[in-house]
Amino acid sequence: MEAVITSLLSGFPVLMVHIAVTLAMLAGGIALYQLITPHHEFSLIRANNVAAAISLAGAVFGLAVPLAVSMATSVNVWDIVVWGAVALLIQLLTFWVVDLVLRDLSRRIEQGEIGAAIFVAGVKLAAAAINAAAIAG
Repeated sequence: MEAVITSLLSGFPVLMVHIAVTLAMLAGGIALYQLITPHHEFSLIRANNVAAAISLAGAVFGLAVPLAVSMATSVNVWDIVVWGAVALLIQLLTFWVVDLVLRDLSRRIEQGEIGAAIFVAGVKLAAAAINAAAIAG
């Protein structure tokens, strides 16, 4: 039992740093996502726009999945930072391309179209799964 407690005491601070760094990167990714999208999901969500909530939830989860894999496969905090940055860049570029291809998507989300929001959330999650798998190797 002593070995378990010793392991916990030495590993817990590392765990907390890894979680804090990953959450900070997620928050930064969400902020950048808000900058690259033509509509402002938080404002729309405050106005009870369900489509915006679905779209943003897909984006947040889409950013979190590759970050989680980056954290799970890392050997240290710098590994999380480097691969996490790569993961965020890929996800944000993917979101941007999807927004370009589906030109009227922003307008449709602003108008509360649930179908468009579900589709874009699905695309973001699919991209996240592929991105995470690529990071995991």
